[in-house]
Amino acid sequence: MAYSVSERAHEIGIRMALGAHRADILRTILREGASLALLGVAIGLVVALALSRAVAGLLFGVQATDPVTFAVVATLLWSVALAACYFPARRATRVDPDGRAALRMIL
Repeated sequence: MAYSVSERAHEIGIRMALGAHRADILRTILREGASLALLGVAIGLVVALALSRAVAGLLFGVQATDPVTFAVVATLLWSVALAACYFPARRATRVDPDGRAALRMIL
């Protein structure tokens, strides 16, 4: 997400110059990141359920398809992914739409 946001800095600056609010930019980037994270977690759950039979013999005291474990891990991974999206999104809201800050840095 950090790379994606840095590549889209020009587009974000144009959006802000045209009147987009910082909250709109933040929401857009978080929505994109959350949807990617949700897709990744869903694919991971399907693969984990499919492979759980292979590791069932190695587990003692826990079912291979323990729903609590799957829910906790999926929630934790999605939360970490959202946090990883939040920081680049917050940085994107600081884009200077007219470039005055860049000019001040040069002078």
